[in-house]
Amino acid sequence: MADSASPSRRIPDSPESGLYPLIRGATIADTDTMRRLSSLPALVLVCLAVATAAPAEPPLGPAAQPAPAAWDPQEIATVVERGLLGPSVDAFRPSDPLTWAELADALAAWGHPIPAPAFPDRAVTVRELDARLVAALGLLPASRAVRIAARDAGLDPIPSLGTEVVARLLGLRTNHPAADDSLELLPGQPVTRAEAAYSLARALAVGDWQRQQVLDASAGFSFGELTEWQRLVLARALRFVGYPYVWTGTSEKRRQTLWDGKVVPGGFDCSGFVWRVYKLQPFPGAPALADTLKGRTTYAMSAEVPGAGRIGADALEPGDVVFFGSRGPLSKPAEIGHMGIALGNGWIVHSSSRGVTLDRMSGWYATRFAWARRPLAEAGLEQPQAGLLPAPEPQPVRDEPALAP
Repeated sequence: MADSASPSRRIPDSPESGLYPLIRGATIADTDTMRRLSSLPALVLVCLAVATAAPAEPPLGPAAQPAPAAWDPQEIATVVERGLLGPSVDAFRPSDPLTWAELADALAAWGHPIPAPAFPDRAVTVRELDARLVAALGLLPASRAVRIAARDAGLDPIPSLGTEVVARLLGLRTNHPAADDSLELLPGQPVTRAEAAYSLARALAVGDWQRQQVLDASAGFSFGELTEWQRLVLARALRFVGYPYVWTGTSEKRRQTLWDGKVVPGGFDCSGFVWRVYKLQPFPGAPALADTLKGRTTYAMSAEVPGAGRIGADALEPGDVVFFGSRGPLSKPAEIGHMGIALGNGWIVHSSSRGVTLDRMSGWYATRFAWARRPLAEAGLEQPQAGLLPAPEPQPVRDEPALAP
């Protein structure tokens, strides 16, 4: 989990800045949206085929139900004005689940009709909405490319892997502030009308060049040759794509109890995601692997590898844990505000401001990459490799704010 009290910042939407942001005004990844409460203990200051129409998971209990007030009034106004959802802003019912009849009407009004739903009153799940929007945008080829690459690498991908990745590359999903984590939804839960309005409004703003970016990126997407241990680690990590970003979260269960007793939906912050993949469920035949990570925070996990053992960007291998800091390779562990897991060929999987997803190591991720560590080698399961970073030279202290989560 990253650390800062800074509000999320707007970043340029330049094509040169990488795949994200692909929507104007989208906020940057974890380091600009993960939140810090400085008075808390250090332990908690951290971090395609269209989806199958399985029955929706039941919503969370009363304590986790969305608040009556709409959190996205601008997006609601947009979809009402365009005639996608109604009947009006004042009578919008943001907390109600979106039905298939409503989704079909919205897509038809947008010019992307679908067959009449067999069960029009059934609630649409998050993954189903994402899949329909990706299809409406003509990006099913991109989603299939991602899922097929994972299948060919022996990773047994979930059916919704591709559509969830594409939806998040386009910024169709967002992260709620820590105080509103009760609004977060799991992939198989009914999507609220407020969430649907946000995603539809974002989809309306997607342009041709943004679609082409996703198509180009997916066309070259691959995992390369994986060892058996790398395959086991990545297969587990990819199972969680589509889960929300939840501050201090470490679980995919429908609800989880945090350190302070607060019950929130399942999901992960950035370090909690890595913690879940490597630490909380031992890999059969590799008891030492879970012991390689000691601390729970981005700061602790990045500091556990000595300077001489830090791995540079050019030597990354699948399964490596990657760290991002405010000063890139010159960052100190206290400046590490984001982390994830390398997939190979310039991609990572991580929990970010759009939930658990994949991103290219370009733009922000390239400039803020600090170093990596190799838990598989630390546990004696893989051989260490050349490409370690040289010991950093002393640098003058810059007058620069700490990385904002």
